[in-house]
Amino acid sequence: MKLMEVSSLTKSFGKHVAVNNLSFSIEEGHCVALLGPNGAGKTTTLEMLASLQKPTNGSVSFLGVEKGDYRESIGYLPQQPVFFPWMNAMEYLVFMGELSGLSKAKASMRADELLELLGIADARKRKIGGYSGGMKQRLGIAQALIHEPKLLMLDEPVSALDPVGRREMLELMKMLKETTTILFSTHILHDAEEVCDDVIMIHKGELAITGSLSELRRRHQEDVIIISADGNLDEWVRSIENWNVVSKVIANNDTIKIYVKNAEVARNQLLVEIAERQLPISRFTVGQTSLEDLFMKVVGK
Repeated sequence: MKLMEVSSLTKSFGKHVAVNNLSFSIEEGHCVALLGPNGAGKTTTLEMLASLQKPTNGSVSFLGVEKGDYRESIGYLPQQPVFFPWMNAMEYLVFMGELSGLSKAKASMRADELLELLGIADARKRKIGGYSGGMKQRLGIAQALIHEPKLLMLDEPVSALDPVGRREMLELMKMLKETTTILFSTHILHDAEEVCDDVIMIHKGELAITGSLSELRRRHQEDVIIISADGNLDEWVRSIENWNVVSKVIANNDTIKIYVKNAEVARNQLLVEIAERQLPISRFTVGQTSLEDLFMKVVGK
């Protein structure tokens, strides 16, 4: 079932078109990644969907209703959330719950549930000003969930976190997507690949590609062999570019990416070559292209 359908969404600031003619849909119960490099229009898109900015053109329908007020059905966490540092977590969540239309009793109950769910219940009485970045992100998600929205929207939820905080946030998103539809933006494609069901790629404000992650992998994923060497292999690289099993070769300093039509055949041929030529290989990995490789291909980089 389509939870949200976006048609020809456009946003201009004077002569600058930040988002141009975006159309996509979000299925209920799915976790959707809105992908793109910095400046692609991800934040502007989310702000329009959250009714924080008015589109120049286009429409958004929610549960089949176009031009309706669906704000009570969404929860939103901006990239740089602002908190009241003198409040503790319970005070803040109850306050935000009441702003969302909950009674104080209901807001208190939801705050307790969410603080427990998000792993910061022990810090419920601590001033928010003393929270770490990861704790603030968890509190921000609790705020976005306080009124039990149908859609949770997160803008770059892991970009400001250290590696430990990032890992914790990804695990949290995996848990949340079991019960909540999620739309999140990121420029870190590896993170998206780990948690999302569907992908919306945008580039320079325009839709580049959209679809389920599994379908995109089936249609676009390639076998690739990555080789690292301790010496110059330019001559050898030029020789393997003409092999029938090789699609293309990309050499970058001491790392060589070999895109192949048949991983097993190519691996065996390469290993024989390496042994016969006694090449100074320090790494030999057989795998498949990632979502990041697909994005670089789509945007022509």
